[in-house]
This record gives sequence, C-alpha cells and structure tokens, in this order.
Amino acid sequence: MPSTRQLKLPESLFWANRDKHMKLTVLDGHALNPGDLSWDCIKALVDDFTVYERSPQELVSERIGDSDCVLLNKINITEEIIKKCPKLRYIGVLATGYNVVDTKACREAGITVTNIPSYSTDAVAQHVFAFILNISNQVQIHSESVHAGDWIKNPDFCYWKNPLTELAGKTIGIFGFGNIGRQVAKIAHAFGMNVLVHVHSEKSFTGGEKSVSAEELFSQSDFISLHAPLTPETKEVINSNSISLMKPSAVIINTARGGLVEEKALRDALNEKKIAAYCGDVVLTEPMSSDCPLLNAPNCFITPHIAWAPHETRQRLMDIAVGNFKAFLDGKPVNVVN
Repeated sequence: MPSTRQLKLPESLFWANRDKHMKLTVLDGHALNPGDLSWDCIKALVDDFTVYERSPQELVSERIGDSDCVLLNKINITEEIIKKCPKLRYIGVLATGYNVVDTKACREAGITVTNIPSYSTDAVAQHVFAFILNISNQVQIHSESVHAGDWIKNPDFCYWKNPLTELAGKTIGIFGFGNIGRQVAKIAHAFGMNVLVHVHSEKSFTGGEKSVSAEELFSQSDFISLHAPLTPETKEVINSNSISLMKPSAVIINTARGGLVEEKALRDALNEKKIAAYCGDVVLTEPMSSDCPLLNAPNCFITPHIAWAPHETRQRLMDIAVGNFKAFLDGKPVNVVN
C-alpha cells in the first residue's frame, strides 16, 4: 500500500498560494468527531468550511458542489459523482481503508486521494484482547451474576458459572500479519501464549512466531484472530470448510472486515457447538441489518465497529488528516493512495 510515499504532481493542482479561495466539505464527520474533538486545525486552513454529520448517498454530489476538497469516512465516491463535481481536487479519507473511493477515476480527473495509515494499531490490538479476556475470564457473565444477587446467596466465598481459562500456554493463530497482527503477537507473547501466523513473508516477525499454512493455523489454534485485508483470496475465509478444521474449543476474533466470514456458516457452527465462541467488531453489512445471521447467535460477542474509536486514537487520526491536508496544500502530498 503506498501509504507513506510522496507524489509530485503539476504545481497547478495545488494551492501553495493561500490567497486562492478554498472550499472544504466534510461529508460524514460524526464518526470521527461526535463532539469531543475539534475541527479548528483544518478549518484554519480554508476560507469556506462545512461539516455534515452524515450524508445520504443521494445527496453527496449536491453537498460536494463546488468544493475544492472533501473529507469523508464511509461515503462512496463514484465516477458519476466525480463528473458532477469538476472543481474537486482532493479527497481525504478519514480511515485506512479507501475502497469507498474510485481511485482510478480520481487519478484520471487529477484528484489526489489520501488515507490515514497505522493510526489504530494499539487500539485494535487492545480490542482483540478485550474479547479474549472476556472469553477466558468470563467477566461479563460473573459481574451480571453478582449484581443479580447470586454471590449474596452463595454458601461459598467464591463460585464460577462457566469454566475459566488461563492464557499462558494457549495457542493464538494470527491470520494476516500487518501492523495490527504484529501488535497482537507482542501482547500474546506477554501472556505466555504460543503464536502461529499465516503470512506471505517472515521478515516482519516480532520474534517467537511460527509460520504455518492456513489449514494448520485453523486446526492448531485455541484463538484465531483475523487481520487480513478483504481480497478475493480472503473473502469468507471463515466458512464451513475452515470451521471443520477447528477445535470445538476454538474462539474466532474478527476485528478486520466482516467479509472475511461467511456469516450463515458461522451461525450454524455456533448453534451446533462446532466452535466455542465468535467475537466480532465488524459484520458484512454495517450498520448491522435485522436479518444478519449473527444477531442473537449463541456465544457470539459483537461490538459496533468501535475498535478504532478510543478518544486518543481518533485524535491521532485527526492529527494525521490535518498533516495530509497541509502537505497537499504545499504541493507535496503524503499518504497518497492513487
């Protein structure tokens, strides 16, 4: 991914001369900044600044209008929209993934597209272990039990409603070994876990990992954590066939992309107790639809795509977004993806 390279384009595409009137529109600002951050650093760079909390797809071209630049997170920018917005010269994606933008059409139209790389590594890895520790220590179910009065009525000084698990000596399989996968491996080592990885290259190993095939990873792991991008090769990598290789005690954690999982097959596996549990921060369709197969599935723990959302993480994203925009204005754009 060309996330850190600089791209030198004709000077006419930039506004190093700040006397030029500049209009910037944020199309879906609520996710990044629901009110606890500030847009002031970006606002200070332009003459005309507008933030929409959310934008329905049918209003996108209208809201871009004659904007020179836009910032967005999950808004689709199609070739049709690009043709309707001829003044547009910069799109700043407020996320690492940029599949929502037709980068080829942008390149042909002279529009620079940037993303935000590596801002959420620590937060997502932390979320992985929030899931793992909830499973291994059963914190949620025991807290609910105590508040329901069960400890008050218990004849012993302690009790447990479900088996508790020690992580030391357990095996975690990491499918995909980019920045987040490597950070998960570091934390796993600290817990004394064995770490298996499925990667194309061993150059990024942090020390102590063992490279295995996907089949070995699925069959040998107690915890399977998904960190691969969604590609034709990885689409629905968790399916009935791969699940059949897993231990009945296996736990799957997905903080990457919903499309890595065949949701119906996963629900069936949970119903039939072919695996112990599933933990996901993403689903195929977001927001979750009422007919999502994972809704109310047994031993299925789902959070609403929040692994990236701690305040510190979003502030880091905002800071990088400001840096991307300043670099573009100065004619030396960074984190260019097209």
